[in-house]
Amino acid sequence: EVLNRLKASYPELKVHETYGYLTKHARIANGSVKSHGADAFCIAGNLGAERLGEFFFQKQTRRNNRQIHKLSILKGGIRKRNQAPFEAKGFRLFDKVACQGEEGFIFGRRSSGSFDVRKLDGTRISAGISCKKLRLLEKRRTYLTEIRKEEALPPLPEGRGLRA
Repeated sequence: EVLNRLKASYPELKVHETYGYLTKHARIANGSVKSHGADAFCIAGNLGAERLGEFFFQKQTRRNNRQIHKLSILKGGIRKRNQAPFEAKGFRLFDKVACQGEEGFIFGRRSSGSFDVRKLDGTRISAGISCKKLRLLEKRRTYLTEIRKEEALPPLPEGRGLRA
């Protein structure tokens, strides 16, 4: 359905579907390692192009925590809130920040002003860093974007053409 809608929306573009066995054959012939970036490069069809060596990695995150109260009710019939405040010291969950010379995302916020900063692959930059040591780079979005380096490409076997 997506392919048909794309063809209908852009009749001037050459849109066609591909199959995994074709991508795998192009990747093996090109001598590339198996990765999403290498597969996208093979699908594009311009195998003589020079690779950049880095790519954008995106991850979708939630917008809300919809459970408003905890399930267990406290003494006196008081329901404890399950949601933390949206903002703590000017930072929100999943904001992109500069922390210790690296770019990371806020995965945990505390009302004290300390934050859990990680990369999208889960690597922890700091478990509890003060808000004074963070610099906001970008406000949160549904899709978090990080630039990653591509793995080292293996050496080409003898007799192969140019590798992109």
